[in-house]
Amino acid sequence: METVLVQINNNKAYRLLEDLEDLHIIKVLKKSIDPQQKLSKKYAGKLPSDVADELQNYVDQSRNEWDNRSI
Repeated sequence: METVLVQINNNKAYRLLEDLEDLHIIKVLKKSIDPQQKLSKKYAGKLPSDVADELQNYVDQSRNEWDNRSI
């Protein structure tokens, strides 16, 4: 037996897979994918705090320079 990952783009395709499963031709292992994790939670705590503080200071400085520019 071989396991493959299939992306379903249409509800009709999902119904076909269910029919194939009813005929014992295939077995659907996972019917839905968990909602994707937020990037803020995924990467929370990944940067050391000193690097994060330095980056935040740089972003703040850049925003101030952008706001105070004279064109």
